[in-house]
Amino acid sequence: MDVETYREALLQKRGELVGGQNGKPLQWTIENNSGRQGDMADQASGTNEVHVHLKLKETDAKILQAIEEALLRIDKGTYGVCRDCGEPIAPARLNAIPWTRVCIACKEKQKA
Repeated sequence: MDVETYREALLQKRGELVGGQNGKPLQWTIENNSGRQGDMADQASGTNEVHVHLKLKETDAKILQAIEEALLRIDKGTYGVCRDCGEPIAPARLNAIPWTRVCIACKEKQKA
């Protein structure tokens, strides 16, 4: 397993999350939807947009934290090892989700 390839993927994803905000900033969305403009449907749509934007920010923050933890695991030499069972995480899983902490078998157990 070439951890440098995974490091590059993690750094790229981190860069996308930190600097690649497509669309309107959250502050703009809140400010422009806080007034009583438009009919009730417009107001509801604006409120919904703020909630969706906040949820996306929350998800991005969780992914960013997981990326930082994965980068630390690379530095410590523990990257690619399942946190729960200690077995190697399959390269296909790491390619799909390079910040994952668990193998697919342990992830399935968590869902059950």
